[in-house]
Amino acid sequence: MIQNKINSPEGKLEEKIILIKRVSKKTSGGNYVTFSALVAVGDKAGKVGIGVGRGLEVPIAIKKAINRARKHLITVAIVKNTLPHEIMYKYKSALVLLKPAPEGTGLKVGSVIRTIFDLVGIYNASGKIIGSRNQTVNTYLIMEALKKLKIKK
Repeated sequence: MIQNKINSPEGKLEEKIILIKRVSKKTSGGNYVTFSALVAVGDKAGKVGIGVGRGLEVPIAIKKAINRARKHLITVAIVKNTLPHEIMYKYKSALVLLKPAPEGTGLKVGSVIRTIFDLVGIYNASGKIIGSRNQTVNTYLIMEALKKLKIKK
């Protein structure tokens, strides 16, 4: 994971590269090679966004992904550095179970959940992704699950 801090109108955003793929397409003249980048951006205070960018070179793909992630920031409900409630959510072939945890537990999650939770500012939680190992699908799954969180009154 590559990590940078950038200044923006939204405040200080931190970016992490989740995945870079090399995509090759067969053509009559040979191979057509492009790159695809999946990037997460967050301020560690409740805002996070993800973006996918494609380009002929890796830096161009990363730049496009960062711009898309900044445009699609969402606000996440956080209570005492953890989730407000338990959630189970299905997206395509993947299923996620996320549970809040008491202070000092840490993140007992793997894969892309750890990266996204770190960027959004959730430091105590446990969870599991079932059904998919595809990092792109899992990233969208976590974002959709975080959109569904509500603070109980």
